[in-house]
Amino acid sequence: MSAIHVLIRGARVVDGSGNPWFYGDVALAGQRIAEIAPPGRIPSEAANEVVDADGMVVCPGFIDIQSHSIVPLMIDNRCLSKITQGVTTEIMGEGWTPAPFGGRLDEPIPHRIFTEQNEEWRRKALGWSRFGDWLDAMVASGVAPNVGSFLGGGTLRQYARGMELGRSDPDALATMRRVMEEAMEDGAFGVSYALIYPPDNFADTDEIVEVCKVAARRGGVYITHLRSEADTFLEGLAEAIEIGERAEIPVEVYHLKAAGRSNWHKMPAAIAMFEEARARGIDITADMYPYIANGTGLSSILPPWLAADGKFFDNLADPHIRAQIREEVLHPSGDWEAMATWAGPEGVMPVGFERPELRKYNGMRLTEIAQDWGKDWIDTACDLLVAENQLIGTIYFSMSEENLALQLRQPWVKISTDAGGLDPAWAAPNGPTHPRAYGTYTRVLGKYVREEGVLTLEDAIRKMTSAVADRLGLRDRGLLRAGAFADVVVFDPQTVSDRATFEDSHQLSVGVRDVWVNGTRVLRDGEHTRATPGQFVKGHGAA
Repeated sequence: MSAIHVLIRGARVVDGSGNPWFYGDVALAGQRIAEIAPPGRIPSEAANEVVDADGMVVCPGFIDIQSHSIVPLMIDNRCLSKITQGVTTEIMGEGWTPAPFGGRLDEPIPHRIFTEQNEEWRRKALGWSRFGDWLDAMVASGVAPNVGSFLGGGTLRQYARGMELGRSDPDALATMRRVMEEAMEDGAFGVSYALIYPPDNFADTDEIVEVCKVAARRGGVYITHLRSEADTFLEGLAEAIEIGERAEIPVEVYHLKAAGRSNWHKMPAAIAMFEEARARGIDITADMYPYIANGTGLSSILPPWLAADGKFFDNLADPHIRAQIREEVLHPSGDWEAMATWAGPEGVMPVGFERPELRKYNGMRLTEIAQDWGKDWIDTACDLLVAENQLIGTIYFSMSEENLALQLRQPWVKISTDAGGLDPAWAAPNGPTHPRAYGTYTRVLGKYVREEGVLTLEDAIRKMTSAVADRLGLRDRGLLRAGAFADVVVFDPQTVSDRATFEDSHQLSVGVRDVWVNGTRVLRDGEHTRATPGQFVKGHGAA
């Protein structure tokens, strides 16, 4: 055994397996866990540092299977709002990735989401011709958490097709297969499609199956934002199951939800579909965040064809097209996710304004902004988008607490944030955000474990650690066991809690005291150490 550099003593050990907690000491040596021992068996003098964790819980670091830290890590490599929740591994890639760059992609990352803080990264990204180039560059520059990713299906389609509508011909499919194969060789965990956003939703089922067959051959996973989480929720889930069955690939459903009051009753039927598919041998599971509101662009209240050929903002400014938009928003066809229909315009809260004269509307409901402007809510939304020339981050209040609790109890459901790692110091001036960026894991531990008893402590931690590691094939993470990487969290089970709210979102969590990533402490007594020991974690298919 290597020399012990940290000995964590006196804590309740929750090892991530779901087994009952026990008292024990955890010894770290180098990047690995050296031993989990009965209390007092390892003498204090055997360690360089002894950490008193009396009254605390020690557990594996949390693995976020749906992180949006791609750009935040280019601004701030500490990943503060995640580390202070106990997250030690960020898995990215929903819908898009900044690599590979080439083919018919105009730019690796839209210029509008960059600032002077990360302009250098945008230039670097022009040279990322392979999927792995991006993550290699992240680690080389230094990041606090481990990083990994799925290949973004939107990036893949744009690489081959640009922003064209329609079915893909054999040449385009051949390009997609090649790029998918290369990404798997580089360490992608599979492919991700966000099927309510263009260009992902330009891809039909057959196209996705063909891409997934390539990922499946190298042990990959198909992870998906369903084509609908609302009026055609069950049909969207049926498509995901079909893709898994036809491509013979495991399926993970991002942020499971039934959105819109008229759809809340569908969750038991969806759970039954999961169970039936699993009984037939289809490996389908899901993840979720513990909030009754989701977050995406204000643009998502509009039909996705507006983005075809990259003409979204030009189309919005055309008065003839505006009339067509109005008709489709008020009477949606059912083949796209009309978010304002199921949340109601009063349930739509834009929070991502960038123009100084519009920032006063951050956190107001769309109906309130419309009243201030003396316009109806559809014209208000369109005019806001044109004025901002960006998609405007927005919160949609559309889910039920009863369904959240029901979902959390399912053994095949994991926890994820659907958010990036932020620091209030630089993020708060940009306006409110979804509180899940700051409080997802601590909210589960505080509200749903300690206060409401929806989950046991052991099962909640399993859903944050080993369940995610198993889905990704990370056999040496997600558990406290000798030989595993030392991604370790110490937290106070009596005080751990989220503080971020929809009204005051930029608030760090409390109760997580210490965090180690690969044996290096990145959080000490609740303060970030600025250490950057994160590694590039890879899927089964890595060469």
